[in-house]
Amino acid sequence: MPNIYQFTLLRHGESVGNFESRVQGRSEFPLTDTGREQANALAQRWIADGQTFDQIISSPQSRSRETAEIIAGCLSLSVEFDPLWVERDYGKLSGLRGEDAEKTEQRPLYSIPYHPVGENGESMWELYLRGGQAVLSMVRREPGRYLIVSHGGILNMVLYNILGIAPQAYFRGPRFLFRNTAYASLTYNPNEHIWRVLAINERSHWNGDS
Repeated sequence: MPNIYQFTLLRHGESVGNFESRVQGRSEFPLTDTGREQANALAQRWIADGQTFDQIISSPQSRSRETAEIIAGCLSLSVEFDPLWVERDYGKLSGLRGEDAEKTEQRPLYSIPYHPVGENGESMWELYLRGGQAVLSMVRREPGRYLIVSHGGILNMVLYNILGIAPQAYFRGPRFLFRNTAYASLTYNPNEHIWRVLAINERSHWNGDS
């Protein structure tokens, strides 16, 4: 369809940090063997379905990079790396196991979106603004079919921007589920400024729990 964008927003495969229940953020964790199998299974599903892309854009973090490179190898595409798509900076919580992160920083009784996480990490508002920059970078490209490989936190804020949802106080607001190698499918018509959400958390290629 001329002048129509097709975006697939994909979360990376299972990483060592996922497997160990860690707060990942900007910490680097490679994919597990399961994560690699997930990425390959998704690529094979897309090949069987005849799904193609004009460009793959990925976070440069290792778990997204490896996911993107596996899919790119199967689909004979190149990967462009863009730091706008890195995960939220969780400050001093990055890399900690979930229970240790809770001991390190107790959730306040009241929190506003401007408060940093992990003392010096990225506030929800900063993450939201970066999500807006990511959306802008997408629609400034030529219309086409784009696969974006990234992380759950920033992908949520991209959807917030697209759907007109602002970050709210005290952790309120919707949360969009992205399991490992689950994706959202959207189209954008710039002539009418119409976004259409076709799928969220699509993961029919994988039946496992992770």
